[in-house]
Amino acid sequence: MSKMRVIHLIGGGDTGGAKTHVLHLLRELNHSIDAQLVCFRRGEFSDDAQRMGVPIHVIESGTPLTGLRELRKLLEGQRVDIIHCHGARGNLMGNLLKHFIKAPVVTTVHSDYRLDYLGRPVARLSYGTTNLVALRRMNYYIGVSDNITDLLIQRNFHVDRIENIHNGIDFTTPINCVPREEFLRSIGMEVKPGDVVAGIVARLSPVKDIPTLLRAMKLACEQEPRLKLAIAGDGEDKDKLTQLTEELGLSDRVCFAGWVKDVNSFFNAIDIALLTSLSEGFPYSLTEGARMHKATISTDVGGIPALIKDGETGILFTPRDEKALSRHLLNLAGDPERRRELGNRLYEKAREEYSIESMVRRQLEIYNRILEREARKERRCKTRKERRDGVVVCGAYGHGNAGDDAILKSILHSVRELDEYVPITVLAKNTLSIKERYRVNAVYTFNIPKILWHMRGARLYINGGGTLIQNATSHRSLWYYLFTLWAAKRCGCKVAMYGCGIGPVNGKRNIKLASWVLNSSVDSITLREPDSVSELGRYGVNRPSIRLGSDPALVLKPAPVSQADKLLTDHGLDPEGKYICFLLRTWWGFSGKAPVLAAAAEYARDRLGLTPVFLSINSLQDGTAARAVMDKMKKPGILLDGIQSPELLISLLGRMSVVVSMRLHGLIFSSLSGAPLVGVSYDPKIGSFIRYLDYGEWIDLSAVTEEWLRTAIDGAVELLPKRQELMEKTLRLIEVEKVNAQAVKELL
Repeated sequence: MSKMRVIHLIGGGDTGGAKTHVLHLLRELNHSIDAQLVCFRRGEFSDDAQRMGVPIHVIESGTPLTGLRELRKLLEGQRVDIIHCHGARGNLMGNLLKHFIKAPVVTTVHSDYRLDYLGRPVARLSYGTTNLVALRRMNYYIGVSDNITDLLIQRNFHVDRIENIHNGIDFTTPINCVPREEFLRSIGMEVKPGDVVAGIVARLSPVKDIPTLLRAMKLACEQEPRLKLAIAGDGEDKDKLTQLTEELGLSDRVCFAGWVKDVNSFFNAIDIALLTSLSEGFPYSLTEGARMHKATISTDVGGIPALIKDGETGILFTPRDEKALSRHLLNLAGDPERRRELGNRLYEKAREEYSIESMVRRQLEIYNRILEREARKERRCKTRKERRDGVVVCGAYGHGNAGDDAILKSILHSVRELDEYVPITVLAKNTLSIKERYRVNAVYTFNIPKILWHMRGARLYINGGGTLIQNATSHRSLWYYLFTLWAAKRCGCKVAMYGCGIGPVNGKRNIKLASWVLNSSVDSITLREPDSVSELGRYGVNRPSIRLGSDPALVLKPAPVSQADKLLTDHGLDPEGKYICFLLRTWWGFSGKAPVLAAAAEYARDRLGLTPVFLSINSLQDGTAARAVMDKMKKPGILLDGIQSPELLISLLGRMSVVVSMRLHGLIFSSLSGAPLVGVSYDPKIGSFIRYLDYGEWIDLSAVTEEWLRTAIDGAVELLPKRQELMEKTLRLIEVEKVNAQAVKELL
């Protein structure tokens, strides 16, 4: 079998991170595939490529049309699997070339393309505008950080065509550096014993914001005379920055080193690495400094926070905040032990997650995904049977509810386990949130024309989890979900209801409508508890395949315990402490029961030694209920609000001794660690789950009293020694949950 052949196109005037990324990537890719580089300018970039042994062709042409003619001649008669573009010139040439070569065109986006020509209005108008048009015509996109990927999603690029990759660097090759004093002298800087040298590697352009660094140095040097600054780089702002340095009186403390080829020796010579950019993808200088164990201070932009965790692997500050940068410089300048600690932690994280091996492995995965997707499209065009593709998922998503998020994560995981490349579209209220967090296409819940368009091309429609077939909250909600089931079947989809709860549906007409739609439009229904099976029987639903499973959220894995412990510590709580957790929500009659819940919380604290903690399942709503109860307490508990990650909530609930919950998924998440449960029910699903789980106490909200809660909490505390036994009951439900995925497999 012949090697995959990829043609990389780039302008050839690139410097900095983009240059490093492309050249190192191609050098390593050629061990596995045939990766050829074409650039359109001879110079330092092409010379370095040749020195590194990268297969390169230089086409020197004045106009794109001349370059295209030469490029076609170069590739004539050759097989090309993928055209891979970098930068404005590469993107333009790739778009022109795809009209003559049948191959998908992908571009790597190295930075915010709207800022590439900042401070250069003519170039921005010409090259920038051309690049904007070319980018929109690409087949696939690769962001060099999660932030760049999010940026593309926010600007309405097709989310299912976007991949991401982390810039990688070689951590295995031995590094030979020029001694510190010798190197600093070579760039024009004299140092004395005890001097602390901060350094930055950056293009001298507006987006790198060197003026803020110089002003911060002025403030810091007034208190720390040993502090000096080395700036490695060149660019259009050099004269302005040199003048500013003189105006600030820093000429004897700041060295402009120009372009430095021996970057390792530069980072070896400095004590503190700096980044002050206004925008970044993921800068190579970050990992180059990490490789040399350098403590780093950086702006909190782009993909930088993925590597720099503030206070753990480095220090972050807000762009243009010269006072904050000055403080951080002073703190690190006076604390060599802190510098060593941060530098070593940064090195370990970078070596583990940002190696060149992991970058190349990821790039090959992306290429294979692209080729598989292209082959899939070709099969669909040739075979009538396979013209449908994709899955549409509908549920109460995008409302800030961690329980619904957990269900969606479980469904997406199940579908991708069955078919890694299937296109997925989620119907949601907040489409941008869904796109960014799950990297799937999303359509607004009530954009009916667009929903029907996606249904007509999909193979499977999933009505996903939760209690959607009910009208206790709203008749319109019931009618909407019944309509989508009916429409999906009429559009030719297979239709599944996945790990659902059912009811209550009130009113004879509504029951009759629900029965007709489910019997006529649904192929498979999996249910999360026996009460829902009985409810369907009461409606007369018997035509679909109906199976008892359990809630999809049960298969979610908790976040690392260290994350939960850090959150508790940040709020002044001992991770090993004893806590009673309340997960509450507003509902009819809740305000009248808030004093009862407050009294129960105080009883648990005063009599049982349990500190009251309040968590939110719905980050947009539940804090209101928690505060209503805390306001009634003599000594309020701790509110941990705004946690949207279901995995982190599961981990946090594992630290709780007793859980009192009005939220179903508060009970579900808690059961994963065997926490003793007390349910306060505003909906039959609370009691249904506790009965199915076979442990825990529950009572209707309207009937709850202080006495009942005290007794239930006492009983929960008595169960603490049996926590492992309680977890066994949850494991039984986790095993049953496999029914949900099996039902989808049969349809998909």
